[in-house]
Amino acid sequence: MTKYYLQVYYHTPSTSEEEVWVDVNTLGLHPDTAQQLADLGIIEIRQGYISARQVKRLQKLLRLRSNLGVNLPGAAIILNLLEQVERLQEEVEQLKRR
Repeated sequence: MTKYYLQVYYHTPSTSEEEVWVDVNTLGLHPDTAQQLADLGIIEIRQGYISARQVKRLQKLLRLRSNLGVNLPGAAIILNLLEQVERLQEEVEQLKRR
């Protein structure tokens, strides 16, 4: 039986206008986990690659799982709510500056 361990490597996104794609295999995710994340809409896999922007999102999700012990769907919901709160906080800050 093959054992897989969750390990995320930090990739620095390029500053260019062109979107950077990262090989899913370099993230140390089990293939089934990667596919489940794609099915949940957390990441988008294109021919074995995900965008570098999504790597940061994936890192947050994996921290939620390890710190809180929630399953993937629960971590996805929490992640979406956190992102929504961040967007709302940014909007409030913009409105305060007016």
